[in-house]
Amino acid sequence: MNISIISVGKLKEKYLKSGIEEYTKRLGSYSKINEIEVADEKAPEQLSDADMEIVKKKEADRILAKISADAYVIALAIDGKMKTSEQLAKDIESLMTYGRSKIVFVIGGSLGLHDEVLKRADEKLSFSKMTFPHQLMKLILVEQVYRAFRIMKGEPYHK
Repeated sequence: MNISIISVGKLKEKYLKSGIEEYTKRLGSYSKINEIEVADEKAPEQLSDADMEIVKKKEADRILAKISADAYVIALAIDGKMKTSEQLAKDIESLMTYGRSKIVFVIGGSLGLHDEVLKRADEKLSFSKMTFPHQLMKLILVEQVYRAFRIMKGEPYHK
């Protein structure tokens, strides 16, 4: 099983890096995990809708260039389906069972994901109706993927 996480922007916060490194290390005994950061598009705070679309399109081009044709893509999106940790584990296990050995999670930048990325996604996943910083979502995602493997293996995890 090869799991990739494509995220927009460079992670700078040491405390987030530390948490992600810890869960990535723990995941090593279950799966190969590949972190891919694509550059965020520099833009001023105030953007028109048209300018936002341009920024998201440029980021989408960078994201899509990193996704192989045979990958199963899960886009993190606020309007995606919410799942329990157990459901996520079951879904990952099902993908493994049916030969989908490449899973790519995509985390957009501060403006979200462009429609082209959402169309490429095989599913959209939401962790909450709340908005979180995309860097924090990476830590939450890595922890949930780790938890999913613990669940799949019947190993203890905190509920």
